[in-house]
Amino acid sequence: MSFKTNTYQTIALAGISQSAHLVHQLATTGRADPEALEACLQSILTLDADNPVDIYGGLAGIKLGLEQLSGQLSSNQIHNPEQARYSASLVFLESKFSEKPDMQTQVHNKIERAQKQSEHFGVMHENVIASLADIYHSTLSTIEPRIMVNGDQTYLASPVVINKIRALLLAGIRSAMLWKQCGGSRWRFLFFRRKLQLEADFLLSEIEKGV
Repeated sequence: MSFKTNTYQTIALAGISQSAHLVHQLATTGRADPEALEACLQSILTLDADNPVDIYGGLAGIKLGLEQLSGQLSSNQIHNPEQARYSASLVFLESKFSEKPDMQTQVHNKIERAQKQSEHFGVMHENVIASLADIYHSTLSTIEPRIMVNGDQTYLASPVVINKIRALLLAGIRSAMLWKQCGGSRWRFLFFRRKLQLEADFLLSEIEKGV
């Protein structure tokens, strides 16, 4: 079965939007939606899935991202420039990462170790989040240009907040990889905005129905 459908592309974009939104939340308030955060972290640890929906534990796991994506696509104005910058930076960083097979293998192996850790502690445990953060920090963050996160220094000085932000950036890369695997591209985003927005709204309505 091909994953190159408008539905799966929309889900992948929502994954990127959700990660970017949560990064912005953490950097500016020190807090993030716990259910959305857990879905993002779980997406990193789900290396094998029957379809992209399962990566996020079902459509409900990506609800926040779908809401963010729909709002972004329905307007010609950028309501949150920082969040938009994070999303664009994640897609660009993934393209650089895709050119580094050795680093890809390294990241894959580290994620497998984090998987085992999560089976023991649970995905939201601080040790698991710290492991995912370290994967990003020791590999992807070394690729230039680095993603610079702006916010309140009170929160950005907190190791707990920084670990969550780094783990979410790793989740954003996971979703950016999925976007590419599902046939997503810059041109598709530019020329099929309306189609993607309608799909995001449809998926949100499905969540409301409890589908």
